[in-house]
Amino acid sequence: MDKTDTPIIPDEVIMNKILIIRGVRVMIDSDLAELYGVPTKRLNEQVKRNIKRFPEDFMFRLTKDEKEEVVAFCDHLQKLKYSPVLPYAFTEHGAVMLASVLNSERAIQMNILVIRVFNKMRKILEDHLEILKRIEKIEENDNEQDKKILLIFEYLKQLEQEKQRRTYQEGRRRIGFKK
Repeated sequence: MDKTDTPIIPDEVIMNKILIIRGVRVMIDSDLAELYGVPTKRLNEQVKRNIKRFPEDFMFRLTKDEKEEVVAFCDHLQKLKYSPVLPYAFTEHGAVMLASVLNSERAIQMNILVIRVFNKMRKILEDHLEILKRIEKIEENDNEQDKKILLIFEYLKQLEQEKQRRTYQEGRRRIGFKK
């Protein structure tokens, strides 16, 4: 298969298929099978034949509750709703290993796209984290400035009260002995 035969898939389509389950970014077996151009059943057969290549940090099977949650929140996974089989979730490394197990030209090329999207997401998250740190620093500075401004207003209030007290004292009619 030539590069021209590989369908062009926008990064957003792949990004929408990347989920966070158990605190890890993963892709569900049916989504990867669709991208790699193979039936999900064949993909899972290849995984079972090469199970030593897929430790738990590369791939894990969803629990029933996780499957229900994924189906509830991801419209494109509605087909899993009535499936009796619990799907596999593949991490970035699992997706790379999967492409090597499938060993088709399309799987290899789609895997390159998937890895690029994972990397792009990682970069976005790193940039986002840097922005959050900067905002936090600005907020800290802002809080310090707020405290200083409040202190200045407190001093101004005290000065104004002292001025009013003096004005009141000066405007009073004096009583007592005059010198």
